[in-house]
Amino acid sequence: MKYLLDTTVIVDHARDYPPGVEILSRLFEETGDLYTCDIVVSEAFSRGGPQERAAVESLVNALEYVAVDPDGARWAGDQRRAQLEEGRRKSGIGDALIAASAWRLGATVVTRNARDFEAFGIPVLGYGMPLP
Repeated sequence: MKYLLDTTVIVDHARDYPPGVEILSRLFEETGDLYTCDIVVSEAFSRGGPQERAAVESLVNALEYVAVDPDGARWAGDQRRAQLEEGRRKSGIGDALIAASAWRLGATVVTRNARDFEAFGIPVLGYGMPLP
């Protein structure tokens, strides 16, 4: 099975948040198909001090990296437009592009914010509770 890690997993792991550490350990034991994408890397590196950024760097280097291609970008735009047309909460462009990466890969998004990705109709593996 393929898994695309959302920013929450990477940051939670870097901060030693137990649910993030546990889900990531389980995924590394169960599969070698763990991915991240350009949006996640950018979001993860936009926060934290030197120690947290070093932990993010170490984890990102252990993952397969994918970028959104033109078909994925169109899919993300179509999804956001459909949400608006249907009167649903419009997802952010970052989440739409992360979802598009997972859609193109046929991967499940792993996130602490499952609701953000369920709106796209892609497989989602949620974990933990929001940090206080």
